[in-house]
Amino acid sequence: MSFETIRNVIQASIDVKKEILDSELILAQIDELANHCLKSLQLGGKVIFAGNGGSFADSQHLAAEFISRLQFDREPLASIALGTNSSSTTAIGNDYGFDQIFVRELKAVSRSGDVYIPISTSGNSQNILATIETAKRLNLHVVALTGSTGGKLKGQIPCICVPSTRTERIQECHIMIGHIICGLVEDRYFKK
Repeated sequence: MSFETIRNVIQASIDVKKEILDSELILAQIDELANHCLKSLQLGGKVIFAGNGGSFADSQHLAAEFISRLQFDREPLASIALGTNSSSTTAIGNDYGFDQIFVRELKAVSRSGDVYIPISTSGNSQNILATIETAKRLNLHVVALTGSTGGKLKGQIPCICVPSTRTERIQECHIMIGHIICGLVEDRYFKK
């Protein structure tokens, strides 16, 4: 039995993470986003995530890490993943269209100074793109997690671009970056 395919997949994942590890730009972007999250939380704000499909799952996962815990027992940190209220999501989708599902909820739950982290492997998700002008008007600090090109998001907002075009590699790195951000915020907020 050969494990070549399995080894190749693992190596591909390592290679993308090594590119991130070697990128002073991406490391600085991660640290800066963690500091924005920290500042918002210290001022009573929250960290808001949004995404579709696997990125939606990542959004929920990362919001849960902030609210529950990542590395140690602590008080909860305010965070939310847009779209988790299925009644609101389906009502908005039905009444206003799928591209508005995150816009309406973002207007309802955010306030000036919150951090908004849209997650899109392509950077081209219409319902994510639709949130950007709203986020700017609401004075949210916005940084997207995307794939290598950043897609249409890159021209509108700062993006942390994972150096890959493979969806699975991008998603693996998004959750890693999210865990790093949450860990940095935990350490800095609770002075560990």
